[in-house]
Amino acid sequence: MRLDHIGLAVKSIAEARKFYESGLGLGSEPHIEEVAGEKVLVLKVIVPPGIHIELLEATSPDSAIAKFIEKRGEGQHHLCYAVDDVLAATKRMVEKGYTPLWEQPRVGAGGCLVNFFHPRQAHGVLTELSQPPK
Repeated sequence: MRLDHIGLAVKSIAEARKFYESGLGLGSEPHIEEVAGEKVLVLKVIVPPGIHIELLEATSPDSAIAKFIEKRGEGQHHLCYAVDDVLAATKRMVEKGYTPLWEQPRVGAGGCLVNFFHPRQAHGVLTELSQPPK
């Protein structure tokens, strides 16, 4: 398991990317990905060596990101850890008494298989487990 990315909820990817690209001098993926099932746009900003920041913009007022921004404002949404097998990692967490947000992992950005654990059980931090596509 390793830290994979930090998810940041933003009102506008176009505005937020200026800080990371122009200000910090970081590069980003060439395209913005839409994850329709989660009603979100995602831009991956590359942070060498080997992690990234996901800028998350809502595509609908009823998306989790829109609700997050309405309640808390822009900012850190989640931390994500890469795992080899998200089903096994989720099962291990459940056996330890933690409850995933979803019974079954879902397809997330980049085609990764993902599941989340609620901030109430993770000391205030929404935690994502992510398995890269095969």
